[in-house]
Order: sequence, then structure tokens, then C-alpha cells
Amino acid sequence: MLINLEKHPDIIKKNVARCKEKGITLPTFDEMMHPEKISDDIKAKLKERGLWDVDPVNLYRITWHNEPVEKGGEFKDVNFIEIPREITGTKARVLALVGKWFPCGVHKVGATYSCLAPALVTGNFDAADQQAVWPSTGNYCRGGAYNSALLGCKSIAILPEDMSQERFNWLKTVAGEIIATPGCESNVKEIFDKCHELDEERGKHIVIFNQFEQFENYLWHYEVTGSAILEVLSKLGVKPENVRGYASSTGSGGTLAAGDHLKDVYPNIKIGAGEALQCPTLLRNGFGGHRIEGIGDKHVPWIHNVKNTDMVLSIDDQDCMDIFRLFNEPEGKEYLKSIGVKQSDIDNLALFGISGIGNMLSAIKMAKYYEMEEDDVVFTILTDSSVMYTSRLAELTEQQGPFSLMEAARVHSGALLHQGIDNALELGYYDRLRIHNLKYYTWVEQQGKTYEELNRQWYDRNYWKDIPKLVPQIDALIKEFNEEVKK
Repeated sequence: MLINLEKHPDIIKKNVARCKEKGITLPTFDEMMHPEKISDDIKAKLKERGLWDVDPVNLYRITWHNEPVEKGGEFKDVNFIEIPREITGTKARVLALVGKWFPCGVHKVGATYSCLAPALVTGNFDAADQQAVWPSTGNYCRGGAYNSALLGCKSIAILPEDMSQERFNWLKTVAGEIIATPGCESNVKEIFDKCHELDEERGKHIVIFNQFEQFENYLWHYEVTGSAILEVLSKLGVKPENVRGYASSTGSGGTLAAGDHLKDVYPNIKIGAGEALQCPTLLRNGFGGHRIEGIGDKHVPWIHNVKNTDMVLSIDDQDCMDIFRLFNEPEGKEYLKSIGVKQSDIDNLALFGISGIGNMLSAIKMAKYYEMEEDDVVFTILTDSSVMYTSRLAELTEQQGPFSLMEAARVHSGALLHQGIDNALELGYYDRLRIHNLKYYTWVEQQGKTYEELNRQWYDRNYWKDIPKLVPQIDALIKEFNEEVKK
């Protein structure tokens, strides 16, 4: 079974008792997609809570529909922005969902909830006696530790030691344990090795929620992120023939699942998988370190539906760091204003984290590669915001010198307007098969998956389509659990 929904009644009773004691109920997938269905008493409580408060009621803010305020917000339209052409340099429209307005400021809080909630309601995780382990390159352990705190569960956050200091400082306020593994963004194997080490040391006392292999991660993005994008496209009245592209970094393979949902509705859409040029795993079977925090690399995630990926888009991390300065330094904002960027769009630049900038560049490359026109739309994701990266600005100033108006003009002209179609690869059947086959070395040789299941992912036409079919079953289990809590 792709998602383990086998029930363990004794542990379910313990989890129910724990949630009853703490007054915790759980949102369904349906409520995350349609928060207007959430009960009025929950909505009333949310009016008194801050978006980042460690309060169980904030589980109901795991949705793209939060009002963009820091406290007391209601549910509104999907949070998205249109990135102005003065910034993208493309004819096509580039639209982006905004992750800042999730609890703890990252969309990964949704993926972690979709891993934890089914395990809780089926008894595959014992909230009282087990620790939840969140292996991550940044935001996933952040969302996992936050959700664990909301549910009163003990957590272990694992992330590379070279991630931004803001991440570690915030994790200290919510995570039970923090483990820093060697290396940077692309050192994923070291994270996996630490998980194996913990498993040997602690055994049944932990449950490892590995985002790179858990289809709950894929499912959340397919259902919740995918439906949010469809809602925006409908609201804007975009014609089907103009829905041309979806671009997202490979990451854990989860966010790309939204593209699979879009392709089910718009069969001609192209799905682009972004990665760092400094670690061109998909492009060249390559490796290396990079600075686009939050996207992993050096392997192909188990839950990446490679057969549905149309392009690989490799992004230079220096472009991302330069643009991060352009979007956040006073001289950068001044320059953008001088060339006609509206103040409202300048205000929106704080919504871009470093990986969000990388996603934007992937969308730009895709739009240029396919020579998209004015009515065409490419969608991407701003996974988090600038909040977790402000220390990088001081580091870059120390490394590269002050950011001047002249530097702003150079970055805008080079990294944005002149972003090219180099290091972009349109995938044919055997290109996709080559990338899919790379899963063997990580997942079969190192992580215990089977050769047979690897082949099923490629040759079984129903393999990926069967995953979304589990949503009604999961929602029914959550409702049943909630009813027991309320008794």
C-alpha cells in the first residue's frame, strides 16, 4: 500500500484520549481545500489567534486561503501574486502561490500535516510514546516540528548545518530535538544516514516521516496545492489553451504533484522541474553543493513522478542570491521603482524566499523556451518568504561588498531580463527513463525499496492515479477520529 492506513485500535484510543485532553480536532483534506466548510466555532477561535501561535486551532489554517494578516485572519481567496513583466522580462504571465501566509510561514506545514494526521488517526503513530522525526533540508522539519507542537507530540528536526541561522533559532522554540547534519542544501544522503542511525538507536520509540518517500506529501500537493491553482485560473478566467506551464523545484518531489493535478485538467500543460545548476542531478546526473535553500538534490525523490515531467530547468544559485539582494536591499527596491515597478509589487518582494526566487527563474526559463505569448500563463510556487533568510543579506554584503544602484541594474538586466534557455532540457521518453532509473541507486541500493516497485512506478499506468483516490478514505478516518474526540 502506497499510504499505510492499517488501523491499530489500541493506539487510536490513546491518541483520541490525548487529543480529547488537549481539545484537538483535525481538519480534513476537504476542509483544507474548502475552508468555508470549517465550523463556525473554529472560525471564532481563529479570530483570536496569531498565524504563528503554537495553538492546535491553527491546524485549521493549513490552507492556501488564509487572509494575509499575522493575527485574527479569516478565510479569503487563494493567496497568489502575478509577478510583473518588468521583473520577469517575459511576454507570458507568471503567477505564483504565496506560502508566507501558512502557519509558521511555509507551505511545507501542509505536507507534514498530511503525513502526521493519517498516522495519528490510524494508530501508526503513538502521540504519547513516540517521537516524530522530520528529515529535511529546511522547511519540512520546520513544518513538522510546528505541527508536532500543535498536537502535543515530541519531535526531532533534522537539517543540514549550513542552513540559515534563522531556521535554527526558530526551531529551538518548537522542536524537541534539533540535529544538524554535515553539509549544505544538497547533502540529503547525510540526512538519510542520520535517520538510519536514529532507527537503530531508538527503534520503536520513533517514527520517521521521510518527505522524500512518503506519498502523503505527494497527495497533499496534488489535492490542496493543485486545487488552489485551479481556483486561481478559474477566477482569472484563463482559457484552457493559455494554461501552458507549471514550474517548481524538484525538492522532495511533493510540490511537483500539483503539476500532475493540473495536467489531469489541462493535458497540454508542461511541467518543469527546477534544480540548482551547481548540483545538476536531473540535467547531467551531476552533483555538488549549492545555496538555493529548501530544495535538496543529489538524488531523485521516490515520490517524484518523473514520467510526467516535461522539462529540467537548472538555475544558477548566484542568480538567486543576487536577486534576493535586489528584492530586499534598499538600493534594489529604489532601482526597481525607478524603472516603473509599482510600489504594490515592490511590497510583494518580501514574499520571495531564496527557493521561491529559484522557482520564479524556472518559470521564466520555461516561458522563454516555449516562446509563450501575452495571454499564456506559467504557474509557480513561493514556498516561503524572506523572513528566514535575512542573515544572508549581511553575509552577502561581507562577501561581495555593498549593493549599489549600479549592482541593482546589473542584476536586473542579467539575472532577470537576460535569463536564457541555457541549462534547460526538454525531456523525451528515454530522457525521463534515464532520470527515473537514478532512483535505483538511492532507493533500492541504499533505502530498502524493491526493484519491482521501482518498475511499477514506471510501467503501471494506475500507480500514480491511485494515490488521489485515497483522499475520501483518509477524510473518513479523520472524521471518525474527531467524533471520538468529541464524545
